[in-house]
Amino acid sequence: MNSPWTPERRARQAEAIKKWQPWLRSTGPRSKSGKARSATNAWKGGHRRMMRDDVREIRGLLKELSDPVTTARL
Repeated sequence: MNSPWTPERRARQAEAIKKWQPWLRSTGPRSKSGKARSATNAWKGGHRRMMRDDVREIRGLLKELSDPVTTARL
């Protein structure tokens, strides 16, 4: 799909933005909740690995409990 912006329009907009310099007035989040939300912007997750490790640990514990020799020691 083609952009509706012509090269001339894009150049005009670039010049206007250079004059406005909106990045100088950018403040970022001001509230505590906004700061907390933006603090996690770069976080990509990682739950899957933690869950996989937990499942392995639980399986090991269940295996120990199902072993008659181990349960006899308890």
